[in-house]
Amino acid sequence: MDDQDQDLVDIDPNDPSDGSLPVYRWKQAGRANLATRRQLREMGLRPGGAEPVARIECRGGKRWAWLYRIDLAKPKLPMTLAKEAALDAAMAARQTCPGPCGRRYFHCLPLRTLGSCLECYDGTPADPTSYIAPPAPDHRLAA
Repeated sequence: MDDQDQDLVDIDPNDPSDGSLPVYRWKQAGRANLATRRQLREMGLRPGGAEPVARIECRGGKRWAWLYRIDLAKPKLPMTLAKEAALDAAMAARQTCPGPCGRRYFHCLPLRTLGSCLECYDGTPADPTSYIAPPAPDHRLAA
């Protein structure tokens, strides 16, 4: 081996060499052992407290995502009854009209901008297949 070969060093062009995390461009990570949080979730995994090991950037650095090692990931936690009840309550708040109709729609309502469903806001009739009618009041309790 001559002196020229001894001076050659294999370097990673994505490593900033200042101790910070490597940054990869969009579709350039090419690592079988790295994944974003979304990719981990699709695999039924979660980071599980592991720190990110790299970052992937797109749109000229305007958007980015952390990359985690797959071998350190843990299985997703199953949904508990309490979590499911809390999720249903949150969705009910976003889908139920606070106006006089009180219907629960199958989609989220524009409550921040309109404050109610379109029918209560300006009279636009709602498709009857897009909501569940509220339960009728029980008149036996009023007597």
